[in-house]
Amino acid sequence: MIKEHRPKARVAKGFRDIGPDEIRGTRRMLAKIQEVYEAYGFEPVEQPFVEYTEALGKFLPDQDRPNAGVFSFQDDDEQWLSLRYDLTAPLARFVAENQQKLPTPYRSYRQGWVFRNEKPGPGRFRQFMQFDADTVGSASPVADAEVCMMAADTMEALGLQRGQYVMKFNSRKLLTGFTETFQIPQDVELIWLRALDKLDRLGKEGVALLLGEGRKDESGDFTKGAGLSEKQIEASLSFATSLVLDARFVQDSKTGEEGLRDLEAMQGLFAAAGYGADRIRYDSSVVRGLEYYTGPVFECELLMETKDDEGHMVRFGSVGGGGRYDDLVARFTGQQVPATGFSIGVSRLYSALKLVGKAEESSILAPVVVLVMDKERQGDYWRMVQHLRQGGIRAEMYVGTAGMKAQMKYADKRGAPLVVIQGGDEKARGEVQIKDLRLGAELASHIASHEEYALKRLAQVSVPEADLVSAVKKALAQ
Repeated sequence: MIKEHRPKARVAKGFRDIGPDEIRGTRRMLAKIQEVYEAYGFEPVEQPFVEYTEALGKFLPDQDRPNAGVFSFQDDDEQWLSLRYDLTAPLARFVAENQQKLPTPYRSYRQGWVFRNEKPGPGRFRQFMQFDADTVGSASPVADAEVCMMAADTMEALGLQRGQYVMKFNSRKLLTGFTETFQIPQDVELIWLRALDKLDRLGKEGVALLLGEGRKDESGDFTKGAGLSEKQIEASLSFATSLVLDARFVQDSKTGEEGLRDLEAMQGLFAAAGYGADRIRYDSSVVRGLEYYTGPVFECELLMETKDDEGHMVRFGSVGGGGRYDDLVARFTGQQVPATGFSIGVSRLYSALKLVGKAEESSILAPVVVLVMDKERQGDYWRMVQHLRQGGIRAEMYVGTAGMKAQMKYADKRGAPLVVIQGGDEKARGEVQIKDLRLGAELASHIASHEEYALKRLAQVSVPEADLVSAVKKALAQ
């Protein structure tokens, strides 16, 4: 006898199922973000989940290995297609394809799932949601500043207080200016940037080791350093910990001086608009997208503390970031099109809001369940459900085939606050029974036996059928 093969019921590695509370809470959060973006004049747009792999570009996984980093497949024409890796590359393709029809600058926002074919880890999934806003077609630092101000306003619209978040900004041009001024070798520039990016986590001593000969971590693994001189290390640490723009760090670099002017212009706008350093501030350690960004870069950091995987208290950290990317559209058109934008990690931000009690999860009650005591009278029960719904009450009729005990168990699993019961005796008297499952569970905790429980008919009242809606509303209000 051949054994029937049955697939194992399991979620794919790196993916997760999401329940109703989080879905509803996320929708409310997204609606508040959208409200802020709309107030700034940004318009919604949506691109498909699938793009031609070549459209993802050199900033994303290699074309020779289309499954490295992205989920890819071939269509009937043997063209490589990929699930979108982020929301920016599809936007660049859209702008290039529709440039003549769109206003300049083009201001848009979009939200949706993105996919990474990468090794999953704790809190790191292969499918996650982003919410982006971008201005395409403006080279002005005003566009970069506006994105930062909009992100700060979004955090407060979601209920975060000043001191719980900060928008930090820097510039890739400023970083380049430092490497040129202090002659950081090109072959270790990447190590230098990554070391600066670890300042919050490792502190000055840890970063100094990475800038020098290298560092051994707690597990004993050794990371080779950049091999810089003492003078270069000292200057790098001074630069990375400076909270003010300082021309000395870029004095021998034209690119660095351009970056300095851009950030000074942004600071001027923040001051004029009333955004103090408690909301938006310069931070030279902000490093993002080493090939992707071409000018100002920014990051939204949450300052509340939480526990890491080992139980240590740490800052919650980044929930979004972005910057200027002037080369992305040019891949399609051959002409540079300036652009800047900001992306929110939706799931991470939602987790942060839960941490401070600002996530709206459970404001919708589970439905009232009308039990089916007599299968020949399903039409009567359906009319009760309709009356409840018309009265603004979430309600459902039990549509299974089980008896009373199983129906009560179903209502309990659903989290139903109330059940409505009408057997033959109640029907003859023109009444319905309303049972409060929440109050009943509380009272039952003090009952010693099943017989006593059945005798007391806990939290159960009879009302005229004509008063069903008003009686249910009253019970729910209690």
